[in-house]
Amino acid sequence: MLKKVSTSKAPAAIGPYSQAIIAGKTLYASGQIPIDPATGEIKGSDIAEQARQVMRNIGAILNEAGYSYKEVVKTTCFLADMEDFAVFNSVYEKYFTENEKPARSCVAVKTLPKNVLCEVEVIAYHG
Repeated sequence: MLKKVSTSKAPAAIGPYSQAIIAGKTLYASGQIPIDPATGEIKGSDIAEQARQVMRNIGAILNEAGYSYKEVVKTTCFLADMEDFAVFNSVYEKYFTENEKPARSCVAVKTLPKNVLCEVEVIAYHG
């Protein structure tokens, strides 16, 4: 059975998808961009600010579903410019500590929704 996850503490889905779906003990979260859920506007003009908002949005979804960053097993990170990799990493690593670093893919893409600088999706396991 699939369970839809939805919280007002993260941006609402802006298309035909869910913020996250739980299948069994695994949560699959849709990619999060740096939208401030309170205003619906892009938060931040640089990669560090945008990455922080993305991670806050992911945290809100994980929390709503009863998961934590410690249970994230895989992330996929999308950057508009690979030159932002080091700064993005400096924000990202604050959310995944030494003992809980998930597997990760990080790719540069031509364009992200709303022309943001980064997007991150996660898979978490609650076992």
